[in-house]
Amino acid sequence: MSDDDKQALLSRLPSVSEVLAEPALAGQGGEGDDYALKTAIRAEIARVRAALLAGEATDAKVDLSRVVRQAERLAEPSLIPVINATGVVVHTNLGRSPLPLAALNRQMEVASGYSNLEYDLEAGHRGHRHGHAARLLGRVTGAEAALVTNNCAAAVLLCLSALGRGREVIVSRGELVEIGGSFRVPDVMAQSGARLVEVGTTNRTRLADYQDAVTDQTALLLKVHRSNFAVVGFTEDVSTADLAALGKRLGLVTMMDLGSGLVDRPTDPGFASEHTIREVIADGIDLVTFSGDKLLGGPQAGIVAGRPDLVESLARHPLLRALRPDKLTFAGLETVLDLHATGRAMEVPTTRMLTETLAEVRDRRTKVGRKLKGKVPEGLRLARVDTRAKPGGGSSPLTDLASAGLAVTHETLSADELHQRLRAGRPPVIGRIEDDRLVLDLRTVLPDQLDHLAGALIQLGDAAKPTSAP
Repeated sequence: MSDDDKQALLSRLPSVSEVLAEPALAGQGGEGDDYALKTAIRAEIARVRAALLAGEATDAKVDLSRVVRQAERLAEPSLIPVINATGVVVHTNLGRSPLPLAALNRQMEVASGYSNLEYDLEAGHRGHRHGHAARLLGRVTGAEAALVTNNCAAAVLLCLSALGRGREVIVSRGELVEIGGSFRVPDVMAQSGARLVEVGTTNRTRLADYQDAVTDQTALLLKVHRSNFAVVGFTEDVSTADLAALGKRLGLVTMMDLGSGLVDRPTDPGFASEHTIREVIADGIDLVTFSGDKLLGGPQAGIVAGRPDLVESLARHPLLRALRPDKLTFAGLETVLDLHATGRAMEVPTTRMLTETLAEVRDRRTKVGRKLKGKVPEGLRLARVDTRAKPGGGSSPLTDLASAGLAVTHETLSADELHQRLRAGRPPVIGRIEDDRLVLDLRTVLPDQLDHLAGALIQLGDAAKPTSAP
């Protein structure tokens, strides 16, 4: 196609108002608001223009059906529920831990009206929000005091700012981790004003390395959970008990950023080497930081647990106001902590998914198969497969959980195309691709999502000729 031909076609591109007047789009805009429709039209015109310039189109017609679909998407909320069929239990990109129903009900109860968030009912005057979860945190972790921030990075930043600003914080070189989103522990330490002192090597750090690095400028001895990686082979590490003893002998504060915050160790042997919060507290570490929305299974929050005098100093620090959580966080966190404290942790979805048996996961897969019987589209193939799930959330990186799922293939559609179609559904289904197959892991599909998952599979491709279900 010549440049003159391209220019002639480009000149025929309709304006937004011309497309908006098309009868097929009548009534597509919202009541008194056609912003989404106009935005979709502009995007479609831009798409056609790009195709003409690239020589990939031979006419200037816009696809009205694409406009309608795009407008519908734009009119929806951008944050929507999805079905997590990845097998990663605490999936950061998918919102980490789903909350238990009891926590959701509690949040609704507190948020639908006023609450005593910062009001002392007994004294009749202003109170402090940080007392709401403290009692239950003590009961669950064994700590004498605790404080809640809006996430774990904030908890670490608060501790280092309040206790280490302008002074030295000693940490093993093998624990200077980077987690998701290029978040690096050394960067947080720099923001806090503390001076990082690295000791040991990548694979071996001894207690003497900490002791030899101590000066009159040392404020903290710090351990950091390695999160999403492991060091194996020729290694040596300092135990929390030994570090705590050294800190007490030298009169220095000890701290551990435990990150994912394991409350009760699941029976899977992969968790055998993971510290629980209570164990670290019992070993004598002065302050422990961990997340509320990872293995604890609650809302996004950062928690500091430990010595009362240190927690009190954190509570008085001016930075806390910028890092404090809201009433919804406290309502959800209190409920989840209560479930752990009263022996009802299996009501927490994250705990259930981490501890349920392979037979229970297979049972959910069987239920999906029954819902699909006689309804699988022509060309689609579903095969039962054994899979390996992951705890996720930067916890226990070497742990694989025996799981079960469905491998989805199609006569003409690739695994990527199948995945794209499932992601475009409502609710979207997110799986993983292995060996040119789309794998849907049932460990992370919630029980009340089975109908939706089956429906999404039924809608894949042409359903004119049913085949057998798995």
